[in-house]
Amino acid sequence: MGWNILLDPVLPWAVIAGLAAIGIILVGIMAYARSRGVLLRAASLALLVAALANPSIRNEQRQPLTDIAVAVIDRSMSQENGNRSEQTSKAEQALKEMAARLPNTELRTVEVRSGINAEDDGTRAFEALNRALADIPPERFAGAVMVTDGEVHDAPQEATKSGLGAPLHALITGGRDERDRKVVIDKAPRFGIVGKDQTVVFHVDEHNGPGGPVDVSVIVGKGDPQVLSVAPGQSVEVQVPVDHGGQNIVEIGVPPLEGEISAQNNRAVTVIEGIRDRLRVLLVSGEPHPGERAWRNLLKSDASVDLVHFTILRPPEKQDGTPTRELSLIAFPTRELFVEKLDEFDLVIFDRYSRQSILPSVYLSNVSRYVRDGGAVLIASGPDLADREGLYMTPLADVIAAAPTGQVTEGGFRPELTGAGRKHPVTAGLPGGTGDKPTWGRWFRLIDTRVMSGEIVMKGLDDKPLLVLARTGKGRVAQLLSDQGWLWSRGYEGGGPQTELLRRIAHWLMKEPDLEEEALGAKQVGNNLLIERRTMADKADPVTVTLPSGKTEKLDLAQASPGRWQATLPVTEAGLHRLNDGTLDAVAAAGSATAREANNILATAGVLAPVAAATGGTVKWLEDGMPQLVKVDKGRPASGSGWIGITANGAYRVTSIADIPLFATLLSLGALLLVVSAMWYREGR
Repeated sequence: MGWNILLDPVLPWAVIAGLAAIGIILVGIMAYARSRGVLLRAASLALLVAALANPSIRNEQRQPLTDIAVAVIDRSMSQENGNRSEQTSKAEQALKEMAARLPNTELRTVEVRSGINAEDDGTRAFEALNRALADIPPERFAGAVMVTDGEVHDAPQEATKSGLGAPLHALITGGRDERDRKVVIDKAPRFGIVGKDQTVVFHVDEHNGPGGPVDVSVIVGKGDPQVLSVAPGQSVEVQVPVDHGGQNIVEIGVPPLEGEISAQNNRAVTVIEGIRDRLRVLLVSGEPHPGERAWRNLLKSDASVDLVHFTILRPPEKQDGTPTRELSLIAFPTRELFVEKLDEFDLVIFDRYSRQSILPSVYLSNVSRYVRDGGAVLIASGPDLADREGLYMTPLADVIAAAPTGQVTEGGFRPELTGAGRKHPVTAGLPGGTGDKPTWGRWFRLIDTRVMSGEIVMKGLDDKPLLVLARTGKGRVAQLLSDQGWLWSRGYEGGGPQTELLRRIAHWLMKEPDLEEEALGAKQVGNNLLIERRTMADKADPVTVTLPSGKTEKLDLAQASPGRWQATLPVTEAGLHRLNDGTLDAVAAAGSATAREANNILATAGVLAPVAAATGGTVKWLEDGMPQLVKVDKGRPASGSGWIGITANGAYRVTSIADIPLFATLLSLGALLLVVSAMWYREGR
């Protein structure tokens, strides 16, 4: 309930003021002349002015509104260290109980989590507080209490610009004398050239430790650890080999410090994306034909490919009497390419090449050796393979997977995927080939072969092999047993994915990780780790995942598509996850392994102290005891020994209003008439 006096003047205030001024002057003159009835005239004037002002008494019925406080509960990754989680839960419960005992008070709680998503950027406590304040009227906000270890990463840089209109208090979990040892990566490249070393710079930090040198292990992928002796604070450079395309994971770890708060930051992970500098491809065309340009266009369109292409237009045995000085052909540098620089090529392609004296058998033997040592050869065949002068009649026969029978099949057919082809990454999911019958255009020629090794991934007329992929020694060989692929690029009968197929074949031959048919890997998708196993087998074995803490999880995989088996695992720890299915090993970085709070897990009051002081709040350590929560009036101190305060705002809502006019009643009118009558009576005597 509230009482107020309101004025609703009958005349404008200027007119009332003028009349009042004239009346005061006249009363003053009469008082100076010592006239009778001055007091009655003054009272009459006052009542008349009051009547013109039309005063009324307002009675408001008010409903008190609760004061709203916000408790920000830190459940981030660093809060899992030591007994902080227990401290946080007890403090949250105590705040709720104390707020419930305070009159006219409401406590709202919000939680902050971090360290699971790869996109996390630390503990965003003020972001959570601002979301809560969006639903609270400013006049009802009583204050905020943060229960945290102090590792907050979005605190205002200028404490006075927090925008809070009430005290902010921080209750710090953990302890002042915590011990910790951690690895900090100072510099690491995001990308690296395959085959070249990259430099990673790191140092070891210690807090309350002995300070002596420690053994640091550096592990690249699944390799053996490299052990270094490093003193805390010493910056160390280590050379890391980038030995394959895709992710090269580097893990740096130190042994735990006795009694340290957590060993979670005793290891640091960085990922170097391996990229190839330039792919060098040697393309040898035996004779011009319509499909020759398809290979050239594919390889020349890739800016990362250095192509050396020779078409043998005039072999040495071709003699037509033309003088040499009149020929404009370039001599084929056979010795330079097939002896001196063969190992510098990532891929060698023989496109409809038949045996000619320009490449002696010793050079082709060198190509066989090149494959066994890890090289890649693609043989795109036409009728030349079935000929007595074909490549199978050379030393290359040692690495050829499909031997020609000597027959060439003529007739229209649509290339199809075999059962193995639907699983193999080179052909699985090719556009237009996912149904029972591909929608590709027809080819008209196929070389009959007898497959001795490798996988038949595409078939042609009468289910005869069309594309064979094989491993020989450390290298790989692919055989395309038709020279009709160019019909797809011309769009004949709708064409087909020629460019995509040739690109996949070339990249599989060059051992791109994404096209390995037997592979185990994982990547983080949202809050889950997606585990994928590619295999040509009919079933994938369960995968055992070793978490960063050493805990293991065994997962059964389900088939996502032919040749691809998957499972998901919720990410509960940040760091390196190791995978094994009994045959293959893999590693994957998951969670926010480089989160800011993962690098600094020691409890601290320094981050929140300036903001708390600027708002009239305080910072207290829970190891000293839980402070009492009380309410204080505006402008009064909001903290003291053993207590923290929130503001009593006194906000209310008006539910009804009653106005009582003072000069609109008979009583007020009678009073005015009584005074005037008394004045006249006094004058009449």
